[in-house]
Amino acid sequence: MHLRGAIAVIVNFVLIGALTTYGFRLFADYHARGRWAKNVTNLLAGVGLMLLAAALLLTPANAAILQQISHTKIARILLWASNTLLLAAIAAFGVITYSRPLRLWHERKIERDLRRELPKIP
Repeated sequence: MHLRGAIAVIVNFVLIGALTTYGFRLFADYHARGRWAKNVTNLLAGVGLMLLAAALLLTPANAAILQQISHTKIARILLWASNTLLLAAIAAFGVITYSRPLRLWHERKIERDLRRELPKIP
C-alpha cells in the first residue's frame, strides 16, 4: 500500500503541475495577443485551471505530504530558484523592450543603404 500511495502522490503532483503550467500558458497567451474576445476566454480558462490545480493541491493527503516536505530545506532552494527566474524574466523583458528599437533602427539603415545603391529612374 505504501508504493501505491507514493505513486498516487506523484501522479497528483504531476497533474497539478501540468494544470498549473497549462493555466499559465493560457494566461500568457491572453497577454501576448491583441484580440480581446479570444483572450478573455483564455484568461478565464487559465485562471480556472489554476484554481482547479489549487483545489487539487489542498486535499488532506497532499497537505500532509507538503508538511513533510516543508521540514526540509527545499523552501530555500525554491525561493532562490523563484528569485532567479523572476530576475531572468525582468532581464528578458528589458532586453526585448530595448532591442526592438535597435532592430528597427538597423532595418531602416539597411533600407537607406539599399536605396542608395538603386539607380535613379526619372
